[in-house]
Amino acid sequence: MLETHETRSIVDLTRLRAVIEPVARAHGADVVLVELKNENGWVLRITVEKTGTETADLELCANVSRDLSPALDVADMIPQRYSLEVSSPGLDRPLLGEADFVRFSGRKAKIKLRHSAESTQKVFIGEIACTAPGKITVTEGTRTHTLALADIEKARLVFEIEKGTKSHRRKAPEQE
Repeated sequence: MLETHETRSIVDLTRLRAVIEPVARAHGADVVLVELKNENGWVLRITVEKTGTETADLELCANVSRDLSPALDVADMIPQRYSLEVSSPGLDRPLLGEADFVRFSGRKAKIKLRHSAESTQKVFIGEIACTAPGKITVTEGTRTHTLALADIEKARLVFEIEKGTKSHRRKAPEQE
């Protein structure tokens, strides 16, 4: 679970997730990420996806937001004014823990290591695989790197258009 420094100082994310997750589940969604950030005003950003998929449509996000807003008002855990945003994780979704690396094994990701990591290379873009608890491998072309999950600062999937797929235009009716 991603937490910002700002989030930890003002609200208990575990308690906040306890309010958010049942609402999302009622709509057939899983909570991917909860962030509370000051971006020229506080924003509570909830990222959801349909259970068992990697997607969330506008209707799902709107429904979760509509039902979540009054639940958050009743729970009253955030002391200042904030805007609520509910969205999908997107094509370049963040990878937030070992379970995500297992789930998306075989996919291409961009991984940035913490400055304190021993590796001289800090950014990797390649196919990911889990090799052992707490470790992943990243294959960049012919090179394979083993990385400790504890050294990863940030990771995201890389969206790729599949090669060999072409869209075929249909002829206009007057040309048929």
